[in-house]
Amino acid sequence: MSSRNKISIVEAGALEPIISFLQSQNSILQEYATASLLTLSASTINKPVIAEKCCALIESLAGFDEGRIALTSEEGGILAVIEVLENGSLQSREHAVGALLTLCQSDRCKYREPILREGVIPGLLELTVQGTPKSQSKAQTLLRLLRDTPYPRSEFQPDTLENIVCNIITQIDGDEQSGKAKKMLAEMVQVSMEQSLRHLQQRALVCTPTPKDLPISSCTSEVSSK
Repeated sequence: MSSRNKISIVEAGALEPIISFLQSQNSILQEYATASLLTLSASTINKPVIAEKCCALIESLAGFDEGRIALTSEEGGILAVIEVLENGSLQSREHAVGALLTLCQSDRCKYREPILREGVIPGLLELTVQGTPKSQSKAQTLLRLLRDTPYPRSEFQPDTLENIVCNIITQIDGDEQSGKAKKMLAEMVQVSMEQSLRHLQQRALVCTPTPKDLPISSCTSEVSSK
């Protein structure tokens, strides 16, 4: 099949019915659907689209017992999702973190260790600052679930993202994964500080006097009232 034909098939909307066959109880249909997706994904133009559709399907299936069992019983299943979380498109990464979050929310005690063991922390840290708004929210929620204790900290220990991640890092086995996670945390804190600085600079500009502006005291009062 030529590359042009593969692209035309996808553009014609064939992906939806093909992917739906993956959820069929008929194993033959599942095999045909898998083979079709492999063939169509040989086109570099089709590959990102197919990847996003498949990631969306995985996130959906993670909401069912059968889907969770299939994903976690297969060797490398969770790792494959984490690789998408780290290297996929923005939309694919959103579905990947959604799938992991669904796993952990369904049974934290059962899925926390397998997810941590595959080295998810660096990818999650990156998503908290570079993902879509939904990805950032899901990544932060998952980080909270992955920390050592599910119970909230006291008022003297704020439940900040940095505290959550530090708690998780202490539980990670392996110097390489722990070191990478700590580096990502440092970068995340740096980005957070830069964002805070920009916010302060923008607020300062509001009160910068010009010939046509009100006196600075009036400006300060106006900002405070807002």
